[in-house]
Amino acid sequence: MNTTLFDQATVRYKNKDYRGALRTYTACLQDNTVPFSMGEVGLIYHRIGNCLVKLKNHNEAIQAYTQALSDAAYDARGSLQNNIGMAYASLRDYANAADHFQAAIDDESYDAPYKAYMGLGNAELKLGKSAEAGVAFREAALDESNPDPSKALLNLGICFMSLDRPEDAILSYESALQFDMTPDTRNRVNASMGQAYVANGQMSEAVEAFGRATADATYVLSDSASVDYQHALSEVQKMASAAEALQAAADMSGLDVPVDGAYGTGAIDSTQPFFYDEELEDHADFPGYADAYDGTDTSFFETTDAQLEQLSRSMAKKDRRNRNVGLKVLVVVIVLVIAAMGAAVFGYMRGLGFPSQETVVQQLFNDPKAAGEDVFASGLSSESIASMVAPVVQDSAVEVNGVNTTATDSVAYVTADTGKGGQVMYKVTLVRDFIGWKISGVDLYFPSQNQ
Repeated sequence: MNTTLFDQATVRYKNKDYRGALRTYTACLQDNTVPFSMGEVGLIYHRIGNCLVKLKNHNEAIQAYTQALSDAAYDARGSLQNNIGMAYASLRDYANAADHFQAAIDDESYDAPYKAYMGLGNAELKLGKSAEAGVAFREAALDESNPDPSKALLNLGICFMSLDRPEDAILSYESALQFDMTPDTRNRVNASMGQAYVANGQMSEAVEAFGRATADATYVLSDSASVDYQHALSEVQKMASAAEALQAAADMSGLDVPVDGAYGTGAIDSTQPFFYDEELEDHADFPGYADAYDGTDTSFFETTDAQLEQLSRSMAKKDRRNRNVGLKVLVVVIVLVIAAMGAAVFGYMRGLGFPSQETVVQQLFNDPKAAGEDVFASGLSSESIASMVAPVVQDSAVEVNGVNTTATDSVAYVTADTGKGGQVMYKVTLVRDFIGWKISGVDLYFPSQNQ
């Protein structure tokens, strides 16, 4: 190998002249005046692949890394497989990326398996496999060569939230906070912990975590985190005063947003960072190689793979009361009739109706294009209805988060799944139609704009 050309290319790469480095490495590869030693062809192709990645030419980078793999004498197969996985991930081909990350992990000689575990975890998340992603992130966190386990622990917490396991997510975030990290990352961890506390019913702890996340006024909570923060503050205020709690119980107004609305099975909050190891120069001879971790204990909690793969789903049970009403006494009949009439009037004043607000909203989202006069209030023009239906996504399992209601009008807050892992919130206005309800308006709703 022409070492002069090779060293010139290396200097240019260090100076971030990636095009110059690519040309010089290629010239070195094509120079036949000096014979190549064993493994040197693979090394040059490895460097060429790194240059191509820096130039965001991922398809050609994959070809270069594959050429390097064909050199049996070059002993960096784990590193090459990891880099191929990274290139496929950059092309959003997550299935191929996962296969190559796994190949890197399977290479026992690879000295930085945490990088492949991080890549595999993120690829699995993108493929909607939260449990499998959690296993990969846990392995990355426990790898003693990992210099920054906090990223793996943060993503592991996100996996736990996706699996409806907020208590385990809290433990993961607490472990992450034991490590040094940038202020922005620490704020993000605290915000994620706040959401996990809300999901776990620990409202006071949630308020404290959200407070830490926003204390330096540099971090802005995501929409879902803002909704959870408001919910936690409301619950803490209710607990602070028994009188306020009774008043809040009597007042049916206010939006009660489910704390787990931001996490669908297999999904991740779109505002969260896609943490993967950006260090592509992971061969020991390559400039910029990260030194091995010194072996500091991660203090990580133990969770088996089987436990990770079991989703915890609790089913609410409804209490039923048995009533034996005697009809032999006329006075009892009269009392029941009067009570029923009073209940009907009371229910009407409190917004009860048939069909209910929830039923009408579900009819709309079941098939927005087919919604007609049985859903929308009379007097609305076809143009007005078409304008309201336009932003509505179809979701047969739409979630009604809360309803503000009076005797004559109501406002429902709704969360619908887009079918592609995303969620959209709506504000649906309804008016009384005899004993039932019909829709008079539909608007997109952004909680952060209503603080």
